[in-house]
Amino acid sequence: MPKPDNSPMSLIYLSFSERLRRLGVAALPPLRRRGAAGGNATSALRRLLAAALLPFSALLHAESEVDRQIDQAVERYLAAQLQQEARRQGWQGMRFSHASSALNGTARLTACQGPLQVEGADDSPAPLGRQRLKVSCDDQPGWTVLVSSQASVFIPALHAGQVIERGQGIEAGQLQVQELNAGKATRGYFQRPEEVLGMSAKRRIRAGQPLSPGLLTSPLLVKRGQQVKIVASRDGIQASTLGEALQNGQQDDVIKVRNLNSEKVIEAKVLEAGLVSSTFE
Repeated sequence: MPKPDNSPMSLIYLSFSERLRRLGVAALPPLRRRGAAGGNATSALRRLLAAALLPFSALLHAESEVDRQIDQAVERYLAAQLQQEARRQGWQGMRFSHASSALNGTARLTACQGPLQVEGADDSPAPLGRQRLKVSCDDQPGWTVLVSSQASVFIPALHAGQVIERGQGIEAGQLQVQELNAGKATRGYFQRPEEVLGMSAKRRIRAGQPLSPGLLTSPLLVKRGQQVKIVASRDGIQASTLGEALQNGQQDDVIKVRNLNSEKVIEAKVLEAGLVSSTFE
């Protein structure tokens, strides 16, 4: 019975051959050892490894090509989906990235000759949530892969460029634009200065903090004790008189106002600064 060759070179050869076998690459031919010095064996091993690396390299290239095709197809699918969401949400200047991974592996797939087909595998996928996608190649025999994908959407949003104290009105010079992850902005955000100019801070806002609806309030257009103009209309007849506001009021608030002519207390809706409306009774 021949004695097994346990030389280091033979062991390396056997280990490498086994790895290739598991990857589906044809096994290497047996290594024949010639001479005690091992020079011929080393030279033969080098030639065999070089030959074996050719299909191994091709296999890795095919795998990376499939992954690239899947990634590009998923990105196109998400781009179309998020453009629709941008129109619905009114996003301005949106950009997105995504992290996607195949759930059932791509190591043994060959690159697709035609465009990949992508469709949602969930009933009601949320554009900013994690979703499962089905990616298919229509080649013969073709293949289908389930992909888990998470999109991250970034939009320019208004932030405080400096500290804004409680009760302070918002002015253009206090604002700066920074990118915001829309999916993580659970408290909301503003993108246009006109949405916040003239509003007041409910609490102290630190520099660099994103502005959200919960941080701001509409300014007081009418203050308690202030003289206001009361306008009223009914059946096409309009009239106006002076009154005294008995409550503070923001836009569209209904407050109590004393008519200075009749001394009667009425309810009136705040229209703008110093102006309220009522109806004839």
